[in-house]
Amino acid sequence: MARILVTEDDESVRAFVARALALDGHDIVTAEDGGVALETLQMENGAFDLLLTDVKMPVMDGIALALACARDFPKLTILLMTGYADQRERAANLQTLIYDVVAKPFSLADIRAKVIEALEAGAAKA
Repeated sequence: MARILVTEDDESVRAFVARALALDGHDIVTAEDGGVALETLQMENGAFDLLLTDVKMPVMDGIALALACARDFPKLTILLMTGYADQRERAANLQTLIYDVVAKPFSLADIRAKVIEALEAGAAKA
């Protein structure tokens, strides 16, 4: 299965998403903010199939993280998630860099399906 970096500052959401994706057989690594996620990506030389990240986070938000990842790891598929309409609008400007934006709250089935779609799209472009 895929190796996924889940970046979310809300511990309960991060754990929920990580557990759900692990049940599908994915190898999950988590980070609590964009700064930690970028450090992880750099230490691992971008060795992930998908970056699933919240948009609104302290230290480094998901938009800044997506921009850094697109620059440093252009083959990495990026899927954003947010519960804020204004953040979703900000992410719309990244259409060429990200796969999609998932609206919070989402169900277990929703996030699992969107991750599968993003992974398939990433495999098709590789």
